[in-house]
Amino acid sequence: MTENSVQILRVGHRSPRLVHNLRERAIAFLLFLAAFSSVATTIAILAILVYESVSFFQEVPIWNFLTDTKWSPLFEDAHYGILPLLSGTLVTTAVALFVAIPIGTISAIYLSEFAPLRLREVVKPGLELLVGIPTVVYGYFALLAVTPWLQKLLPDLPSSNMLSAGIVMGIMIIPYVSSVSEDAMRAVPLYLREGSAAMGATRLQTAWKIVFPAAISGIIAAYILGISRAIGETMIVAIAAGLQPIFTLNPMDEAATITAYIVSVSLGDLPHGTLEYKTIFAAGLTLVLITLLFNILGYFLSKKYREFY
Repeated sequence: MTENSVQILRVGHRSPRLVHNLRERAIAFLLFLAAFSSVATTIAILAILVYESVSFFQEVPIWNFLTDTKWSPLFEDAHYGILPLLSGTLVTTAVALFVAIPIGTISAIYLSEFAPLRLREVVKPGLELLVGIPTVVYGYFALLAVTPWLQKLLPDLPSSNMLSAGIVMGIMIIPYVSSVSEDAMRAVPLYLREGSAAMGATRLQTAWKIVFPAAISGIIAAYILGISRAIGETMIVAIAAGLQPIFTLNPMDEAATITAYIVSVSLGDLPHGTLEYKTIFAAGLTLVLITLLFNILGYFLSKKYREFY
């Protein structure tokens, strides 16, 4: 056998491995592009918000933006205080969490520890269907159903109020809290439940004192996900809570949120590049920073409890 024939045989013998390596590298490169595209999109969004906000804060002092209790950038006597929009956002989010966290947590405990398998297979997908309902439907449900019902209990309640918007928003984010919390509880090792039962604990005691603390890091992540979803909600608050930027902490009052203001201005006739138009970028940057703050807080809380348990 000649030397050339031996080389051809060696190349032919190595070619499947070479093809396999090339295929693996191509797949790894595609996965890298997918991951990089998500990171690059986030960076691009932040860059646009920061760039436009810098030009806005060159004309409006940051101190006035953070402390002024009036928000009227579209009027002749313009005020640029973010507090009215911030109060509306936080109040509606707080009402939503008062609804979603107890119901979502109890639902997660029941589905994880008490529900039969067949019932869980029916209830959990049905609960997650709430995520697929358009938010504009939730908004009109709050305006046409929840608000009239609340007005029977509270006759002085106006047609647009943060209470009904927050309640319906809480119903909307229940699946986020329930599903992620239930997954975290089901990931708790079985020997912890068996050990608790061997010590004479009831199923409720085991669920509340053993499973819940062991899954607390995942449960906190579910709460943070619900908070982020509530803060970023637009249509429900725009329809049910109103569009009047009023600085108030009373959930029975009408108020506007940051997202509702951004939508109302971005769909208007304001010329691009004007100071009034740049307010949506300053408000958007504020919203991103609030969401980032909650996510950082959730990360450290999850890390702390994960180490503890």
